[in-house]
Amino acid sequence: MARTLGIFVTSDKHLDKVIDLCQAARKKQDVEVTIFFSHLGTLLTQDPRFVELEGLANMALCNVGFESHGLKPPVTAIAVLDYASQARNGELIDDCDRYVVF
Repeated sequence: MARTLGIFVTSDKHLDKVIDLCQAARKKQDVEVTIFFSHLGTLLTQDPRFVELEGLANMALCNVGFESHGLKPPVTAIAVLDYASQARNGELIDDCDRYVVF
């Protein structure tokens, strides 16, 4: 059974570290990664490097935080149902084996 890593991203300053962590988890082959972007972290969806996360993790974002920054869907690698509330972050905390915050 795969281990799970949850990543909560609330800052717009650490995309490189998030990408590196997801790549390292992929190399382990038995680690599933889920990322939830909130507050300033939603701004990372506009960074050209954001697409590097596609296929490395399941991703969702806080729709309220996203819209509060004047952002609008669609975003590459974020499905329609993954524009979510903070309840999704609560589920992530409950469901993962490890949880890190940026």
